[in-house]
Amino acid sequence: MPTYEYECSACQFRFERNQRFDAEPVAICPQCQGKARRVLHSVPIFFRGSGFYSTDYGRGSRSSSPKKKKKPEEEGGAGKDTATKD
Repeated sequence: MPTYEYECSACQFRFERNQRFDAEPVAICPQCQGKARRVLHSVPIFFRGSGFYSTDYGRGSRSSSPKKKKKPEEEGGAGKDTATKD
């Protein structure tokens, strides 16, 4: 069973309860009988490995750097300036 933390809105008293997932949340503070609410905590996330995107969601090639396409070489001498020595 998970442990839930509650806080009273009136006296700021914090307490924990072991409850089932489908159980109703505690609504009354055991100390002052005021209104209590469930406290939510952030969950830590760890990204480990060589790369989250490149290893898990990349398509095709699995390399981390994008490949560049080679330009086709110009054929013939048209448009090229060639320097000649006399």
